[in-house]
Amino acid sequence: MVQPLIKEPSVIGPEGIPLTLATLPPPETERWVARRKAELVAAVRGGLLSLEDVCNRYKLTMEEFLSWQRQVDKHGLRGLRVTRLQSYR
Repeated sequence: MVQPLIKEPSVIGPEGIPLTLATLPPPETERWVARRKAELVAAVRGGLLSLEDVCNRYKLTMEEFLSWQRQVDKHGLRGLRVTRLQSYR
């Protein structure tokens, strides 16, 4: 008997590549580059993780994560770059 292939839930990330829980940044991540921030925003928006889950898993405040979402909405991936933060605020 052939086992059915079980597909892991995924969402499309900021670079057009599917993201799964296994491919998200590790929970102990401390250095948040723009791409990683955008991946978490995509994961929450796509239903891979809830807002509460992402904040607990990555030890983020809701305010911090929501600011990432606002920057993505206003300026895209470029808005998440720390070196550009003052330009976009």
